[in-house]
Amino acid sequence: MTARVLDGKALAAQVKLEVAARVATLRARGVTPGLAVVLVGDDPASAVYVRSKTKDARECGIDAGDHRLPADVSQAVLQALVTRLAADPAVHGILVQLPLPKHLDPDQVIDAIPPHKDVDGLHPDNLGRLAQGRARFVACTPQGCMRLLGLAGVELAGASAVVIGRSVLVGRPAALLLTNASATVTLCHSRTHDLSEIVAAAEIVIAAVGRAELIRGAWIRPGATVIDVGINRTADGKLIGDVEYAAAAERAAAITPVPGGVGPMTRACLLENTVTAAEGEP
Repeated sequence: MTARVLDGKALAAQVKLEVAARVATLRARGVTPGLAVVLVGDDPASAVYVRSKTKDARECGIDAGDHRLPADVSQAVLQALVTRLAADPAVHGILVQLPLPKHLDPDQVIDAIPPHKDVDGLHPDNLGRLAQGRARFVACTPQGCMRLLGLAGVELAGASAVVIGRSVLVGRPAALLLTNASATVTLCHSRTHDLSEIVAAAEIVIAAVGRAELIRGAWIRPGATVIDVGINRTADGKLIGDVEYAAAAERAAAITPVPGGVGPMTRACLLENTVTAAEGEP
């Protein structure tokens, strides 16, 4: 068996076309969707992400503002910027690029973003609504994972699914999304006992633990669908995921590549959330 490769780039391009059409409709009504992206410090990876996000937004007709602050900025100054953006009617979505420097409290920053402008889906109000099955904005990476499962044609209702990784950014909301879709979900992490056995029983595997090739290909159940969120750089500069790709692809029915799988969909779902915010609170 050779797995079908789930092309996140192609699916993201389709989503961007849909977003551009919705933006055009809004602009015809005199509304220009606005996205404010806040970057603190000069972390190279974060800078790349911010450039990609603002570029994608502008290509779709969204007015994307790039707000940069020095790495030693105080909590008060950062909070003041977020408060100002929250009060700006031209800004429909606010994204603060994580992680922040260690002296800053990300929870305070996220709490300062109005839930209806929280296009990253991290505000406690939005996570709570997701837990209740009344989602407003969902974190972009798990939302992208669900779109990729849709591309694979996976029947979620009743399916056994395992999510490896319990972060608020990916693992926990992914588990909630799968649960809301009537899958039977096991949420695992780096300390889970008998991880190989749990993975081997799953029809759906979402790997988001942040450890290179932690999930061995031999663990994958034949015919399973594998969504690899991990981005890990090897000593020679190569990007690899949390799943041992080549071996897993011999057993899975469908699998996402790294790079080119989940990453493009994360950015595409940010655009969807932003235009939804501009259209009015769902």
